[in-house]
This record gives sequence, C-alpha cells and structure tokens, in this order.
Amino acid sequence: MDINLLVNITARAWALPILSSLHAGVAGRQAPLLTATGASRTAFAQSMDHLITLGLLERNPGYGHPLRPEFRLTPRGTAAAGLAHKIHTTAPHGDHDLLRKSWTVPVLTTLHSPRQFSTIKRSLPTITDRALSQSLKLMEDRHWVQRHVDPAARPPRPTYAAINAGALLSHTAATELHPF
Repeated sequence: MDINLLVNITARAWALPILSSLHAGVAGRQAPLLTATGASRTAFAQSMDHLITLGLLERNPGYGHPLRPEFRLTPRGTAAAGLAHKIHTTAPHGDHDLLRKSWTVPVLTTLHSPRQFSTIKRSLPTITDRALSQSLKLMEDRHWVQRHVDPAARPPRPTYAAINAGALLSHTAATELHPF
C-alpha cells in the first residue's frame, strides 16, 4: 500500500473505522457496521461508496437483500483493512475522533522522524498549507505532535516530531507503508 491510497482512504471520515471493523470480523452489513463504528447513516453510506470506488470493498454477490446488501473486502481491501485495524487499535480510544480527520494519519506517516513543514508538504503533494497547518495544530493540542523551533536558526524553522500516541501511530503506519 502507498501513501496516496492512505490519503484517499482517509478522505472520508468513517472509511478507516469501517475497514478496521471488517478486519476485526464485524459482518459486512449496514446494521452491524453502523453499530461498530457509530457513524450516521449518511456518512456511513458515503464512506461505503467511497471504499467501493477505491476498489477496497465490493458487494458480496448472492448474499443480502437488495435493500440491505452485504459487503466484503477485495484482496486489495484486505491489506488496507489490516493497516486500518492496526492504526485504529493503536490509537487511544478517546482520540478516535482525531483519526477521522482527513489528514491525521497521512501526516503522522511522514513524521517517522522529525520534519520541517515544507518536507511534510512535499511528502503529501495534494495537501494544502492550511490543511497541513490545521492538522499539525490539532495533533499538537492532543500531544501527538511536538513543535520545536531552534532559536539559533535564522530564519526560524519549526520542526515537527510525533510523540506519545502520535509516535506509535507514526511508527505503525510508516512500517506498513515502507516495510524496508
């Protein structure tokens, strides 16, 4: 799996929890997945459509009612679900809302070592300056990322490093995306 697929998966808030739930053995039907994730019906439907479009989920032919279909992971989806489950189980339970933010996991993936803003941005070409700044600020507030400014550097250049739960998640995601 590559960083672009991870960016695409996290573009929908409930895609990561849905994949994680399917990996954990939750039945691929709407009611059990809604219960497992806590998503609203609308957000859930959008995330499911998104995962189907990405080729990670498919309707299970011959199973389920036409109005209540059953879904299963594709071979590509199985690998993504494994990573989603590792990320979801590594994060502290009270911080799962932060995982549903679009850029949290991709940004953490780039922070396997301390990086400057511009280096993070180059690693994620589709992220805007504003989205990256907001993501880093949210993670700083939760103590997942630490910002350090070297007072001797001219001009000052802040460096960001994953800490605490952010470091665990960064290591988990980076190891899966770059196994060597």
